[in-house]
Amino acid sequence: MRTLIRQTTVITSHTEPEILEDADVVIDGQVFTYVGPRQDWQEDFSQIIDGRGKVVAPGFVNAHGHAAMSLLRSYADDVPLMYWLEKRIWPIEARLKREDVYWGTKLALAEMIKGGTTTFADMYFFMDQVAEAVEEAGMRAVLCRGLVGVGDEAESGLEESRLFVERWQGRAEGRITTMLGPHAPYTCPPPYLKKVLALQEELQVPLHIHLAETADEVEQIRREYQLTPTQLLRETGVLERPVLAAHCVHLTEEDMDILKAYDVHVAHNPGSNLKLGSGVAPLPDLLARGITVGLGTDGAASNNNLDMMEEMRLAALLHKGVRQDPTAITAADAFMLATRESAKAVFLEQAGMISEGMKADLIMVDLQRPHLVPRHNIIAHLVYAAQPSDITLVMVDGRVLCEHGRLTTLDEDEILYQAEQRALLLVNEEEGQI
Repeated sequence: MRTLIRQTTVITSHTEPEILEDADVVIDGQVFTYVGPRQDWQEDFSQIIDGRGKVVAPGFVNAHGHAAMSLLRSYADDVPLMYWLEKRIWPIEARLKREDVYWGTKLALAEMIKGGTTTFADMYFFMDQVAEAVEEAGMRAVLCRGLVGVGDEAESGLEESRLFVERWQGRAEGRITTMLGPHAPYTCPPPYLKKVLALQEELQVPLHIHLAETADEVEQIRREYQLTPTQLLRETGVLERPVLAAHCVHLTEEDMDILKAYDVHVAHNPGSNLKLGSGVAPLPDLLARGITVGLGTDGAASNNNLDMMEEMRLAALLHKGVRQDPTAITAADAFMLATRESAKAVFLEQAGMISEGMKADLIMVDLQRPHLVPRHNIIAHLVYAAQPSDITLVMVDGRVLCEHGRLTTLDEDEILYQAEQRALLLVNEEEGQI
């Protein structure tokens, strides 16, 4: 199938977010085959899309999350992280069934697609159901089964991870890739991490881990091992493998040097870190060292949405305020973090850019909105002013997943109904009301 998007504005997200005016974009199958000046095309196309008054940009890449936690949105708000986990989230998660994860994931996919996210990284359990939902929705995803090294599921989790990677790596026409997901240093002791490393050596997939999210975590690891969490991962050999480290809020200067030395990728989650009171990650310092950093929302239970436009805005504004420097993170920086850099962070080489030969994952934004006029700086508009409702088209692999706010691959009404019913049942069971 060949698609032509005519007379549009394009943000390419190359080394810098280059803007092409009055441009055409051609998609042949799953990839871009032409991005450049408008031409007088003589050939036939399967579909022609009028791009006038619109901007075409790479789809957002959500570098860290837990999709099925959408079922727990607003269930446990305004409490510290460890209380949130131990007293509220983990008890109710113990009741989750496969079907709950499937519908919770579909709820997240519907929200992400309508908000312009075309790729996401996810760590949870019942991951076969997550992958099935992704395959049906048409999104791109980097998935791993979360692993906790203490408790009854420590060993079974490793075997489930093996089977999941073997079953899903490269599935859905290559849209699904996999990782191994040791949850965090404080839930995965060194002997267990060694087992994860042995499995990683066999399967040759990256690792996805929470790191230095809270001050309490750092203090706990120091008490037990006389090391920072980052130093502990270095000592256990984890950092010698490809690693995506989520959060990285409480880092020393040495920690950041270690992350750079081992080419660790980082997922910055400003919204979740703020809401849980975890702190503010040293994003400008990470970028100054040349560390690959992407943006993530975390789960909807700690954000409470999956809006990457909001994460871009937070990433730009937060660090300006904390550093008292309006240049700390520019609009262009934030845009790149949400697109090309996030794709690099989750180890995807063909996503995150509008360029010939790259995967045809894109969004189209209507610029004919009061809050997007006048067009002095389109990238600044997308970061500081645009809203998900401004998105008129979402494509993954050249396939339309959302057009004018209507999902084309998912039944939104059914998803909303199933999610509401299942969430209420879970909460009622947990609170002993039935």
